[in-house]
Amino acid sequence: MKIAIQAADLDNNRIDGTRVYLYNLLKYFGKLSPQNDFLIYHKNKFNSQLTPPNFSNYYFKKINFPLLWTQTSFSWNIWKENVDILWMPMHNIPLLRKKRLKTIVTIHDLAFKKFPQYFTFKNLSKLNILTDLAIKKSTKIIAVSHSTKQDILNFYPHIKEEKIKVIYHGFDKSLFFKQPKKDVTNKILKKFNLHKSQFILYVGAIQPRKNLITLIQAFEIFKKNNLSSFKLVLAGEKAWQWKKTIQTIQNSPFSQDIILTGKINFQEITTLYQNASLFVFPSFYEGFGIPILEALASNTPTLAARNSSLTEVGGKAVQYFSEKNINELAKLIENVLYNKILQEKMIAEGKNWIKNFSWEKCAQETLDFLLN
Repeated sequence: MKIAIQAADLDNNRIDGTRVYLYNLLKYFGKLSPQNDFLIYHKNKFNSQLTPPNFSNYYFKKINFPLLWTQTSFSWNIWKENVDILWMPMHNIPLLRKKRLKTIVTIHDLAFKKFPQYFTFKNLSKLNILTDLAIKKSTKIIAVSHSTKQDILNFYPHIKEEKIKVIYHGFDKSLFFKQPKKDVTNKILKKFNLHKSQFILYVGAIQPRKNLITLIQAFEIFKKNNLSSFKLVLAGEKAWQWKKTIQTIQNSPFSQDIILTGKINFQEITTLYQNASLFVFPSFYEGFGIPILEALASNTPTLAARNSSLTEVGGKAVQYFSEKNINELAKLIENVLYNKILQEKMIAEGKNWIKNFSWEKCAQETLDFLLN
């Protein structure tokens, strides 16, 4: 059976959760389903950190065409190849397809529906059009959490619930269960002027939906009350509408203790997770929230906003706060950082909780849904 996969996002320079998702599933599809052929389409050159493995049943199709790629060259090629199944791991779908072609789309979130103010007009229009078509025209839908599934049903009430399958993300055990060499750790911490167990960490894009201003203000309250040496590390790249967040950092009385890493690689991210005292994920909304699993896998006590999929992903291993309550977050940061018994309890619960998640499990459940 021929399975076509739209993998153009793996060419992108910026790494985000949706690209990590696709990359990790491609690490398993080939060996979990050797009897099937996977035609993997992309545009130019894979990001060096997102290059899929080269299984014998993987056929990489590089099509460099600039205009409406999914609707033109990609669409034409899957028609010509006469594929049996099409998997679209992002919110998109080619309109021109053979009628018999089974088409499955993954919906990661509907943030643009719930928080349109955090998107540019161009991106908002594009996301609405593409997602509306993908949900309406696909054969089946993968939702990455029950929260996302419910959002789909709320915004698209005509969609039958049985069309949607919830399949959770995983985390990379080869990264987060592995302790890097001491000299590598020291080099990375030195690069960002950090000391082990002396910083609070956030991982993700710098954009309004991530609610980083609340985190920065809570950090300021914590610093004023405790006169501590702790730093705040915001590990991730600028996405869109980032200026207000950067201005908040620049105007902070503790701006010297707030570290912006910019673009970092997987080894650096892993090292930061494993050496942080606390991980905080204050986002207003997430379709899943892979960083929560990565923090728990790194034995790092974790706080998250009490909304969307975050309580679903973190379970009882995470402590939660109201996303707009700065004082509640500041108090929670203080409680965890200065309570060793609580930290140990959170770490133990995290170790147990993450047994429920893996990329191999996600890949197998995804393949079963594609094939059946």
